[in-house]
Amino acid sequence: MGPAGGHRPDAWRRRRRPRGAADPRGARVKIEERVELSGFTTLGTGGPARAFARPESELEVEELLRWAQQRALEVAVVGLGSNLLAADHGIDALVLKLGGELAAVEVEDDVLRVGGGAANAVALHRARAAGLGGFEFACAIPGTIGGGVWMNGGAYGGDFAGVLERALVATPGGSGWLTPSELGLSYRHSELRHGQVVLRAELRLRPRPPEEIKAEVRELNTRRKAAQPTNRRTFGSVFKNPDHELSAGRMLEACGLKGHRIGGAQISPKHANFIENTDGATTADALALMTEARRRAHEQFEVRLEHEVEFLGELALPDL
Repeated sequence: MGPAGGHRPDAWRRRRRPRGAADPRGARVKIEERVELSGFTTLGTGGPARAFARPESELEVEELLRWAQQRALEVAVVGLGSNLLAADHGIDALVLKLGGELAAVEVEDDVLRVGGGAANAVALHRARAAGLGGFEFACAIPGTIGGGVWMNGGAYGGDFAGVLERALVATPGGSGWLTPSELGLSYRHSELRHGQVVLRAELRLRPRPPEEIKAEVRELNTRRKAAQPTNRRTFGSVFKNPDHELSAGRMLEACGLKGHRIGGAQISPKHANFIENTDGATTADALALMTEARRRAHEQFEVRLEHEVEFLGELALPDL
């Protein structure tokens, strides 16, 4: 896991919200211990988190971040569990799963106001019902709004940077709104670090007939199901597409890696940039496949593939 830390202090100070008194209700969030992350990741792997909580408000998140800071614990958010690879032996961190008002979705004119814990599918449904287009690409991203902002998720020519107006980000010292440029959004990347939590986001969309939105989403889903192992346990794309004429998937396919298996994990026979849990896979199995895939891509194409999946815990790929 990356270090907890701030983001561009000058920008942060301009938008910092005044800190109020402690929650007058005296609310305390339940913190569970040693919760197995295999039940919260789409690949179905990962050991226990030292601490686990399900905050439902901004105040609860800030309280939890301060709790973790006092104990020198890092913080991570699981969302729907996609794009995550958690260490088999567990992680020494506080893991959050946002809910309640932090998963709410509202529409105001052409702006979709969404909680960081809201599923992309739910946000897209509300946008379509309101006749707002521009978020159709998210039908191919089985995650949450917070995760989409965190990695500038995208598909089929669209990404969060193209629709995000601003995001409310929490730290132990308070919450503040950041613009896409202040978030440092680029291809599958932001400057956010563990210890910063996306609480809410505002997406500026454009009017579009719901029937057109529905038709495009149907077409994109058909394309996705034809090309990707959507009915298998995966964490999503393994590597970012390199600056090369071949995508990561095509490159690994050219290396003869489709169907290559280690332990209970295999590189998908359908799309080589996906790893499937075929039979009780471990994170170590997936990491070994990633290591071999990078080695072969470097050997055959002299390309250093960069992982898109987020590592939780003490995980790393060996240098090439």
